[in-house]
Amino acid sequence: MTTSDEAVAPAIRSILAAARERTATGTVDVDRRSLADAVAAAAADGRTPVIAEVKPTSPTTDGARTEDPVALAEAMVDGGAAALSVLTEPEHFGGSPETLRRVRAAVDVPVLRKDFLLREAQLDAVAADAVLLIARFVDDLEGMLAAARERGFQVLVEAHTAAELERALAAGADVVGVNNRDLAALEVDLSTFERVVEAVPAATAESVTLIAESGIDSLETVARMREAGADGLLVGSAIMDGPVAATTERLTDVS
Repeated sequence: MTTSDEAVAPAIRSILAAARERTATGTVDVDRRSLADAVAAAAADGRTPVIAEVKPTSPTTDGARTEDPVALAEAMVDGGAAALSVLTEPEHFGGSPETLRRVRAAVDVPVLRKDFLLREAQLDAVAADAVLLIARFVDDLEGMLAAARERGFQVLVEAHTAAELERALAAGADVVGVNNRDLAALEVDLSTFERVVEAVPAATAESVTLIAESGIDSLETVARMREAGADGLLVGSAIMDGPVAATTERLTDVS
C-alpha cells in the first residue's frame, strides 16, 4: 500500500528514491530499552515525555548543526528527554548508522532509528531500541513489524491519516506516531493529530502508545497535543534550532 511518487512532495520523492537503493548486510540482534516504558516513566515522574531528535539537517530546515551529535544527544538527555530519535538517512538529513551507534553507546535512554525503511534487509544497518516504519511507504506492514520484532526492535509506526492509523493498528502496532506534517506540501497542521487519533477505539487507546510528531515548538503546542491524547511528543527542529539542553528542559518541564 505504498503511495505513488506523484502524491508526495519532490523532496520526499528524492528521499524515497535514495532509500530504495540502500541495503544492509548481516543481522541485528537487539537487547532493547523500551521506548513505551520510557515515555510512561517520564509522565509518571511529572515530566512531559519528549523524544528529542538528533537531526543535523532536513529538507524543511535551513542550514545544519555541525556539533558532535553525541554531545547534542547528551545535552538532550541532560535536559530531560525521555528518549532520543536519531536520523540515519544520509543524503537528505545528514545522518548515518554510525552516528546512531555512537549516540546509543553514550546515553542510557531508548534510541529510535529514524529513517525511510522499505524492506526487511534495511533493518540490519544498526542496532537501535526502536525503528520507525512509515505506514504509507511499507507494502507489507505486518511482515515488517514481525521482522523488526524478531530482531528485538520496538516499532514506532507513523501515520498521517485515520486510514493509515487503522492499518497500523490492524497490523499489530502498539506504538503509533501521528505526523502533523503532510507529505505533499510539507506543511504542518497541528489539528492532524487531533483528527487522526479520533480513529483509535477507546479500548485500544489504553494499550497503544500515541506519539505526536512535527510542529511541537512551545509549551502551548505541548499542552495541545497532550490534551488531544498524545502519550509522548517527538520534537526535532524546535530543539535542534536552539540551545539544545535548555530547549529540551523547557519543553519537558510541566511544573
